[in-house]
Amino acid sequence: MSLRAPRTEFAVGIFLLLALAVVLVLAMASTNGKFGFGQSAGYTLKARFTAIGQLRDNAPVRIGGVTVGRVDSIKLDPQRFDAVVSLKMQPEFKDLPADTTAGIFTSGLLGEAYIGLQPGGDPDVLKAGDEIVMTQSAVDLLQLASKYMFSNNAPKSDAAATEEADGSAPATPDGTEK
Repeated sequence: MSLRAPRTEFAVGIFLLLALAVVLVLAMASTNGKFGFGQSAGYTLKARFTAIGQLRDNAPVRIGGVTVGRVDSIKLDPQRFDAVVSLKMQPEFKDLPADTTAGIFTSGLLGEAYIGLQPGGDPDVLKAGDEIVMTQSAVDLLQLASKYMFSNNAPKSDAAATEEADGSAPATPDGTEK
């Protein structure tokens, strides 16, 4: 037996420990440091939306860009066919005004969807289990772009705009006017 075998085993052991450390770091990063053991403190609010776009469970809830909670669950109301979103709010933000509004936004053009809250000025506050009444659904950028591209309100070509401006009729391929 040579002395080389223990060195190889030691190197393999170090490599495996490093691989395990990398996996743990990736797991921590993908769960934002929360592994879901036990119930987190805080309170729940609800909000109804007609369209939620790409909103997912565990999406952030933000006020002024600061994360103040997470999307706990998304369910469909079978009577009104609205998406009912449960928001798990951090306990230190328990005094949100009753006229707070909620909207679904995206971080950048293709970023993650999140719920943005805009506190109002009502002296009454939202309590655990209350529903945020004023909501703004997600904007579907693809639908907006296709509506713009295929509508009659799209900008005209330079030739069509010139013809409209001077009142001349468009010319046919053989050079005669219509």
